[in-house]
Amino acid sequence: MTVRTKLIAGVALAAASLGLASLGLAGAAQAQTKEVQMLHWWTSGGEAAALSVLKKDLAAEGYAWKDVPVAGGGGDAAMTALKAMVANGNNPTASQMLGYTVLDYAAAGKMGDLTELAKSEGWDKVVPAPLQKFAVSDGKWVAVPVNVHSVNWLWINKAVMDKIGGTEPKTFDDFIALLDKAKAAGVTPLALGGQDWQEATMFDSVVLSTGGPEFYKKAMNDLDEASLKSDTMKKAFDNLAKLKAYVDPNFSGRDWNLTTAMVIKGDALVQVMGDWAKGEFKAASKTPGTDYICMRFPGTDGSVVYNSDMFGMFAVPDDRKEAQVALAKATLSKSFQSSFNVVKGSVPARTDVPDTDFDACGKKGIADLKKANDGGTLFGSLAQGYGAPPAIATAYKDVVDKFFNGQIKTSDEAVAQLVKAIDEAK
Repeated sequence: MTVRTKLIAGVALAAASLGLASLGLAGAAQAQTKEVQMLHWWTSGGEAAALSVLKKDLAAEGYAWKDVPVAGGGGDAAMTALKAMVANGNNPTASQMLGYTVLDYAAAGKMGDLTELAKSEGWDKVVPAPLQKFAVSDGKWVAVPVNVHSVNWLWINKAVMDKIGGTEPKTFDDFIALLDKAKAAGVTPLALGGQDWQEATMFDSVVLSTGGPEFYKKAMNDLDEASLKSDTMKKAFDNLAKLKAYVDPNFSGRDWNLTTAMVIKGDALVQVMGDWAKGEFKAASKTPGTDYICMRFPGTDGSVVYNSDMFGMFAVPDDRKEAQVALAKATLSKSFQSSFNVVKGSVPARTDVPDTDFDACGKKGIADLKKANDGGTLFGSLAQGYGAPPAIATAYKDVVDKFFNGQIKTSDEAVAQLVKAIDEAK
């Protein structure tokens, strides 16, 4: 997830100036045939546990793992480091990436070609079409989807819910009433980390809840100006403003996993967050239905706002391709797709993986994804880099952040600023 601290930015810049040698990434000339060099930002407890599944699978096949995490879960810092690596000719075997970033590097001719493997494995028949849009460029498979995350979730501490006599909210107004109950009981109602991506991720759900599926698609995926300027979008900003009253005073700058921990510990009632949060509950040995409740953001049932972690596969010398193919094949294997996503909190990126080993939240996630995919209500998250290209997503996050933190005063002004920012980013 996105982290903008000076420390991480400094680490990323220092790593770039040193050619990333200080982070343990060997250059192409030093690469070992049986080594996978992976750049990623999975460093929280649940994320690290999920990634260890893949490391073990590859180790069993004789491949060493050159791990280059970015401290604090910093997607922005990771992409800064990746840019420096590629510019210096130090292409990793693969990097964790989001959709439009994959396509940008592919357009620049920096990605490898997994098409032969994809054909032999039949990926086109099992990977949902919305994911293939980002994994395939110019007819070539250049990335492997690891999972499908969705962001329109609530994560509720069940003991706190029972203590305040709350019930699962069906509408946005129900949600506000529930938050009022928690506030009256002296519990932080809404756990939020005050980073632009967290605020915008929550706003994705607010927009869908306020306007419905068709409106979300037009405004957040099609970038239809009439929808962006509409009274419905103004109401969505008004609804976001209402939520500000329920966060704790120390929310600014807090990382998402520390925010999830507030709910796990019972220091807060609820978090609006993608289903990577479930990995934190699992790492804390919490059980859905007993310790916590997972449910769709009120008013968004039947729709899924998604993102997908991709492993972008970079162009590497011939002596490194064997390890790259092994990584790609292992990542999209049915066994890994099940075992990884059970731990990560997400759902498989292929449609033929049974839900047998998944908990109640995972089974719901798989069923919801299938329903949304079949019904045309599977939408890319604008906050998470799947609704529109990165420049537009950045503009969106900036406007939402300024509105949530009072730099933009009214919903009318927010709508005007959003339209302007998106136009300038196109």
